[in-house]
Amino acid sequence: MGGAASGASGGPTGAPGVDGGGVSSDAGGRQIESSLIEGRYPPVDRLSGHRGTVEHLVRDGRSVQVMRVAITGSSGLIGTALRARLEGAGHTVVPVVRRAAAPGEIAWDPAAGTIDHAALSDVDAVVHLAGAGIGDKRWTDAYKQEILESRTRSTTLMAETMASLDHGPRVLLSASGIGVYGDRGDEELDETSEHGSGFLPDVCIAWEAGTTAAEAAGIRVAHLRTGIVLSPEGGALKKQLPLFKLGLGGRFGAGSQWQSWISIDDEVGAIEHLLTSEVTGPVNLTAPAPVTNADFASTLASVLKRPAFLPIPKFGPKALLGGELAETLLFEGQKVLPQVLQHDGYVFQHSDLETALRALLGR
Repeated sequence: MGGAASGASGGPTGAPGVDGGGVSSDAGGRQIESSLIEGRYPPVDRLSGHRGTVEHLVRDGRSVQVMRVAITGSSGLIGTALRARLEGAGHTVVPVVRRAAAPGEIAWDPAAGTIDHAALSDVDAVVHLAGAGIGDKRWTDAYKQEILESRTRSTTLMAETMASLDHGPRVLLSASGIGVYGDRGDEELDETSEHGSGFLPDVCIAWEAGTTAAEAAGIRVAHLRTGIVLSPEGGALKKQLPLFKLGLGGRFGAGSQWQSWISIDDEVGAIEHLLTSEVTGPVNLTAPAPVTNADFASTLASVLKRPAFLPIPKFGPKALLGGELAETLLFEGQKVLPQVLQHDGYVFQHSDLETALRALLGR
């Protein structure tokens, strides 16, 4: 499967929508209850009280810097979980929203090229997840242009604005996707691997190039090359669960295509880690044990205690989604390894698929 993270108006095989209240909508209009993840990331003991006097908190017996973190796409699948994670860790999250901003939010309009400079200058870091959903609609020429421009315009606006501020955030974690590598068969890919060719690689290359102004201004920039995010609340896993629970799930085609996945817990855990890391450049947000599509199907079926004997031929998804979209997302793949994350000391909570699925599905 070709992963390419997206955000505030769309999503990486599981990603964000426009901010709401206790209920958020992801790119496909699905509703995500905040209560489903509240309490998942327990709070820590603070050393002091508010920005300006608060610099650190105590976590697991160590001192950790407290940050004000702006998030675009804060109400989608990843954004909602990330907000809970960061707030549970004692940080302050400042949503960046396209509607009129409420207190504690930042207003912007990437299409119009506007953002609240003063409000942005009051945060320490930005996690940028915005972009139209890769798999939300058929890939017409018009929608493919929207996928591209929703990423390049918003990223360029954020990077140029950050670069223009005398006293603003010095960290930008900007979404991207493993779709940058293209369809690579059994080749093992890390952050040093060449880009692929095709629509998604071209989108990701332009997307990442949008941060140039921030990098030139000395801001630390990391590109979050996200894989297939697994969560029962949205994305690819949620879509597959109904059929697999009925015993009607199966591999796509031959099932030999690689799926580079990551649990929602490790997705947001890795982002939190990178906020205070020194890492720059591309970072693969995938688990260290990618699987083939056939292995994914058999593992999910086993966890659910259901059979998975029915392969899904290409003509069905292609008729439903359109040929190019179905081929790219379902029948192509990449075998991606998180070399940078692991070398930087991040410890995965779910490093193998069965452990991840059992934790996510309570099995």
